[in-house]
Amino acid sequence: MRSLSARLSTLITTAGMCVLSTTALAADLTVSAAASLTNAFNDIAKAYQQQYPQDKVRLNFGASGSLLQQIQNGAPVDVFASADQQTMDQAQAKNLVRAADRVNFVNNTLVLITPKNSTLNIRNMKDLQQASIHHIALGNPAYTPAGRYAQAAMEQAKVWSKVQPKIVNVNNVRQALDYVANQSTEAGFVFGTDAAIMPDKVQVAATIPTTKAISYPIARTINTKEPAAANRFIGFVRSAKGQQILKRYGFQSVR
Repeated sequence: MRSLSARLSTLITTAGMCVLSTTALAADLTVSAAASLTNAFNDIAKAYQQQYPQDKVRLNFGASGSLLQQIQNGAPVDVFASADQQTMDQAQAKNLVRAADRVNFVNNTLVLITPKNSTLNIRNMKDLQQASIHHIALGNPAYTPAGRYAQAAMEQAKVWSKVQPKIVNVNNVRQALDYVANQSTEAGFVFGTDAAIMPDKVQVAATIPTTKAISYPIARTINTKEPAAANRFIGFVRSAKGQQILKRYGFQSVR
């Protein structure tokens, strides 16, 4: 029969190995995500950390194109979630993410909004040509997906050249939302999920059709130092729990 001291030694060694194992699994994860994901990803990060308490998630939000530039310039990012395919295509072309690592995880809609108390008769994009409309908030199409979707839709409706002088380019879709909510502009283009978080300050004048579905891709970056944790986070976003949180904020399941 083993001595008490031998058994204690084994228990201490086993406990030490468990601590080392837990420490080895711990990760400090940086997730850069489109501004329209702010509320949903804040909740997802909290739920993720409850399930994986060894991991710490740091969130960085902004226009998808701006986030891409940060990654390209060497920002230490482990997971990138874009509001459009074009930006993720660029990330892939620049060898910042791999095609095999990207996956679409949610869809959205584009909407035209006005202040809640607006008395202007705006029901479609052609109505933006009215003389009473002086300013239209729009994420800069150069790096903001919502802005690109809106510009393409206005070009298709043949109103872009007429309303372009009224456009107020802003940094991201949430800033466009704020401009309309604060009545700094008479109208603006945002995603449906953005309008849904301020129902007391903005109203949806029209849902804008787009030629392609507004699908959001997510991928771990090539330079991540936490590939296992990055995969865990992406898996959580796609899980029933993650999708439930996204649905609560108005996002649509990928078809």
